[in-house]
Amino acid sequence: MKEGPNISRIAALVGDPARGSMLLALMDGRALTATELSGLAGITKQTASSHLAKLVDGEVLVVEAQGRHRYFCLAGPHVAALLEALMVFSSDAALPLRTGPKEPALRKARVCYDHLAGEMGVALFGQMQEDHWLSADLELTSCGWERLAAIGVTRDGLPRGNRPLCRACLDWSQRRHHLAGAIGKAVLDQILALDWARRLPMSRVVSFTPEGERRFRQWLR
Repeated sequence: MKEGPNISRIAALVGDPARGSMLLALMDGRALTATELSGLAGITKQTASSHLAKLVDGEVLVVEAQGRHRYFCLAGPHVAALLEALMVFSSDAALPLRTGPKEPALRKARVCYDHLAGEMGVALFGQMQEDHWLSADLELTSCGWERLAAIGVTRDGLPRGNRPLCRACLDWSQRRHHLAGAIGKAVLDQILALDWARRLPMSRVVSFTPEGERRFRQWLR
């Protein structure tokens, strides 16, 4: 007797290598066309369109038309969290671990959908817990709001909606949690606005300047 949701349906959707490549390409929050995604996955546009239709039908992706183009993006942060968790398992299975020029940079700081991940993201979340910016149930304390305001993140500046303010997201490279949710997005946005770091083109890497990293760590302390 089956009990609970049918996880095999979603597992089959994300488990295909080509679909997996396209989903990972969207992990930085961008919206891409079928042509762009087919090139990243190494498949024809026709094959990519078939895969993308299945992902949209399965509510893993959403599509938006703009003029003659159709842009695909992840259906939400819950999909990004699923993919990040799957990467934890897949990196365990990949022996020997494949490395490349971007891997150290990805491990240090990267975008996970719309928030900061990697060593710097884990450091943020850990310090927030250690210094009681967050309560045990991940609610922001008065101290937390005060420290966030120090870099320009305020309650009034957050978008309205029912998205959780703070959520823990398991980090594939650090095997610890980083900060997701509306506050996670706001902090990353502010780090970029303050020029502490920049997004590398066509990459998930967030590259901190030496001065930016110093200011970031000084703010955490």
